[in-house]
Amino acid sequence: MKKNRLPAWAGTLALALGSAHAQNAAPEEGKDTTLAPIKVKAQAEATGKDSVRATESRIGKGQQELRDIPQSITVVTERLIDDRNLDTMKDALRNTAGITFQAAEGAEEDVRLRGFSLQATGDIFLDGMRDPGFYERDSFNWDRLEVLRGSASMLFGRGSTGGAVNPVSKQPLLLNQNEVTATLGNGSYLRTTGDFNLKTGENAAVRLNAMVNQGRQRRQPDRPDRHRADLPLGHRHARRIQRGCLPQPVQERHPLRPAVAAGPVSEAFEPAAYYGAASDYMAGSASSGTASHVHRFDARNELRTTVRVARYARDQRASAIRFAAAALQPGGLAVTPATIGPDTVLTRGSQNKIQDMDSVYLQSDYSGRFEALGVKHSVLSGVDLAIDDFTRYAAVLPTGTTITKPTTTIGTPDDGGAVNEALREIRRSQSFDAKAIGVYAQDMIEVAPAWKLLAGLRWDRFEGTYRTYATANLGGTNTTPPGTQTAERGRTDSLWSKRFGVLFQPTDDQSYHLSYGTSFNTFGDAYSFDPQGSNTAPEASRNIELGGSIDWAKGRFTTRFALFHATKYNERNTDLDSVSPDNYVLSGQRHAAGLDLDFAGRITPAWELFAAYEWIPSAKVDKGTLIGGETVGSRPAMTPRHSGTVWTTYRLSPQWRIGGGLNARSGTRPYLASFYAPKFVTGDLMAEYTAGDVALKLNVTNVADTLYADQLYRGHYVPGKARTVQLTTSVKF
Repeated sequence: MKKNRLPAWAGTLALALGSAHAQNAAPEEGKDTTLAPIKVKAQAEATGKDSVRATESRIGKGQQELRDIPQSITVVTERLIDDRNLDTMKDALRNTAGITFQAAEGAEEDVRLRGFSLQATGDIFLDGMRDPGFYERDSFNWDRLEVLRGSASMLFGRGSTGGAVNPVSKQPLLLNQNEVTATLGNGSYLRTTGDFNLKTGENAAVRLNAMVNQGRQRRQPDRPDRHRADLPLGHRHARRIQRGCLPQPVQERHPLRPAVAAGPVSEAFEPAAYYGAASDYMAGSASSGTASHVHRFDARNELRTTVRVARYARDQRASAIRFAAAALQPGGLAVTPATIGPDTVLTRGSQNKIQDMDSVYLQSDYSGRFEALGVKHSVLSGVDLAIDDFTRYAAVLPTGTTITKPTTTIGTPDDGGAVNEALREIRRSQSFDAKAIGVYAQDMIEVAPAWKLLAGLRWDRFEGTYRTYATANLGGTNTTPPGTQTAERGRTDSLWSKRFGVLFQPTDDQSYHLSYGTSFNTFGDAYSFDPQGSNTAPEASRNIELGGSIDWAKGRFTTRFALFHATKYNERNTDLDSVSPDNYVLSGQRHAAGLDLDFAGRITPAWELFAAYEWIPSAKVDKGTLIGGETVGSRPAMTPRHSGTVWTTYRLSPQWRIGGGLNARSGTRPYLASFYAPKFVTGDLMAEYTAGDVALKLNVTNVADTLYADQLYRGHYVPGKARTVQLTTSVKF
């Protein structure tokens, strides 16, 4: 196993190099020179660091104005990330709409968008390239986070229905500027970041980002004690105590509710406590190198080629917290609302996940604008290649050795119970080799001054081979030595993805669109097969959207809206009456339909607002009994009717700025659960004082200390972050 031993602390460095080249050669001495005319498009204001409003994106390949992308996009800018102290991708996604989180077993972002899965291995990108590693993504080096809703396979290849998430890294600037920040907070929280940009020549610069983060957070059982680091170009690593999650509820004090109320309730259980073993941990690393070259044919045409080589590793030893059987409970009584109390016994199951992955990606994208046959064209085209080598390991005990995690009780959290995890032997259990190639082309044609037509087509070929290996110790009738390959399965898929759209832009302040797009996801997206999946075709989805954007307040403020209908129309079905022994049946179907709203910008020069809201009144399993047991007619799990966020700031004077916001979600349920997570609203506050190049900022997150279920699973949940107080000092020089 390619395993990294990590120190008890973590430091981070991020290095970015860039250069710009003049388009015109220097004039010869003594000759008259006429400069080419320069077309300038005025911007109402700067974006990114200085605004919660974004006007451009690269998530659609190539640099495009958001008004020219016929699909719902939410952009979390660096300004919003800084204002709300959003450290991680999960934090940033919580400050959008339509997002829920499944309580994953490790560090991966197990995200649901509009109720559809965004797989960490296929739907999360970094600077427009697939970023499939299982690790906790930090925001310290981001310029922004882009969330594309709806089918995205024409742009990115294999993926699910929900959309795509794309952090965008900070880039070098042609100026000298530096900033150092330090944040202190409750729970022994300490975070230090540095952003250093040096202009090295007339058209060249270098940028260095660094971060150190450690702390303990209440009600965050998956990462209460954490030390982490990220490195987009080089190495990133993290180590934290892995405490496990909390069991499903049996009484009112939980931030979850049984489907049917039963009996009196007890308040003995405190969801803010931690019940995992002291020996639990999660150690992860990601090493990557990215090289990019841009060839500009002229001001309107460029070819961008990028290569990324990456290695990801994870070693997780976690506890799954459950109520012990009745025989182990006081008096031999089963756990009910009437019997639960401080002496109720909890077990600590082992959830070990040890794996690594090597990836090589090559992506070349052309973007250009030209006129032909009397109409204007904006073309995007490209090719991408991917090679993934994934290995999973088993933690096996030597013959004659046993490990049993000690039980604990509700009344004795953090009791220090531990086992010796070093006794386990690490052996390869599974491997997955995948190769993929994709070719795409898209053209947006301006057929009239206010009308544009868009059409795109992509072809993908995906090939995967999955192998299993013996891990058990020899003994008894077992004659297979550990490490011996025991099975091999493979599959190859070739698929087409389509995208069509119509844009109506009557003025520079208005843009309206109608779009249609498809997507697909193969059975190997999660880097595993089973015998049935090896012979089952990919699932397919489509998204139909009617939306638009309108600029207000002299272009300072933008409203975006979209009516959508997303359908996964051949979802994998486990109906026992129709499934053959050799493959699943793609007869399942479900949909989600609703409304997206985004607001971002300055209402006045002093008053800034960001808000996102999603309403999904219609969501249903239309056909089949889907994998996971969701039945026809039911509302799919992890699909709240209402979700959203609002954040606003006001500048009282040149020195003082205050802000506040809310996050909210209506009730929803996890898969195969008899309980649900009720609605919640949390509030945040911020105050900032600036004196020259020094700024002090106070953040209070979850002001009311609201108890709510953030990440959900059928057997456990992760509570949302408790009240957090943080003071940030930043110095520019």
